[in-house]
Amino acid sequence: MASSAQRKPPKGGGPLRARGASSSEGGASAGAFALPVSTAPMEARSAQELPGDGAWQYEPKWDGFRCLAFKSGHEVDLRAKSGKPLGRFFPEVVALLRQLDAAQFVVDGELVIEVDGGLSFDALQMRLHPAASRVQKLSQKTPAKLILFDMLVATDGAVLTDRPLVDRRAALEAFAAANAIAQKLELSPFTLDRHEAERWLTTWEADATDGVVAKRRDGPYECGERAMVKVKRLKTADCVVGGFRYESDSSEVGSLLLGLYDIDGTLNHVGFTATISDKERPALTRRLEALIEPPGFTGKAPGGPSRWSSERSGEWEPVRPELVVEVRFDHVSNRRFRHGTKLMRWRPDKDPRQCTYEQIAPR
Repeated sequence: MASSAQRKPPKGGGPLRARGASSSEGGASAGAFALPVSTAPMEARSAQELPGDGAWQYEPKWDGFRCLAFKSGHEVDLRAKSGKPLGRFFPEVVALLRQLDAAQFVVDGELVIEVDGGLSFDALQMRLHPAASRVQKLSQKTPAKLILFDMLVATDGAVLTDRPLVDRRAALEAFAAANAIAQKLELSPFTLDRHEAERWLTTWEADATDGVVAKRRDGPYECGERAMVKVKRLKTADCVVGGFRYESDSSEVGSLLLGLYDIDGTLNHVGFTATISDKERPALTRRLEALIEPPGFTGKAPGGPSRWSSERSGEWEPVRPELVVEVRFDHVSNRRFRHGTKLMRWRPDKDPRQCTYEQIAPR
């Protein structure tokens, strides 16, 4: 797969050439569209707070799969942020776009799946299955929808990447007014009020969004560039240290293994934190080694390296569940922290038994 830099088309409205890509699972040839399927989406840089000089538009940062959707006549192609084709994994979305009256367009959006009234990232991941029969079954059981938030090519074939966001949004709203279908193809909301956007960071349904994205209203669509600003929804939880791993090729601690108690009083592994300063590492290693005692976790225990962790070794040391740390996390998936967490502080005032799953339950 090409790198992001290789996939960037030139800025502006000049000619954009495909890299000779083959037909996608959506059935489209690379030369069928007004923009090549190798076009990289505009990305965002992380920030601690939202910009607020009056020139920005604020939108929810949806917790799904980023998707550029291309259509020309009967041809449809869905592309992930990485450039990989998504059409074979979401056949219901391909069929939906193919049936729209609009003959051509390129839109930017997010693929999401709703389960039991909330958005499920796990359901999205289940779609990435090699068996077409399995994907087809899931597409009927838990259909995906596409939430639209930008437009790169209008229905008349005009390339909009050089146009300011205010113009692209107007074109997108006109497109949505003519084509939106509830629970299948929807328009993402936005606000110009920074204070309202800041409230979204704490009041929006926790499982639906990943934070807030800010876009300059006078800015073009800068393919492949981090021209937007994102502020993530971050939360904290008090967790029990149930074990630790040593650093690779070192005798000092590399990461703490975190646990939470369920209603039966079982301590389950929920993730890790590796944000330990070099200054505190020697003393912390001695402290943890003094607590080594199996089993550490009495329920779900850590395994080897997996999609949950980038740690090199699967070996870990169990410790008595006496230490509590407060960690900052972004998202929970299947009752585990989806990514590594940031150690905020130690909580000697906290009883380990108070560290329960209630802290990370959807609200």
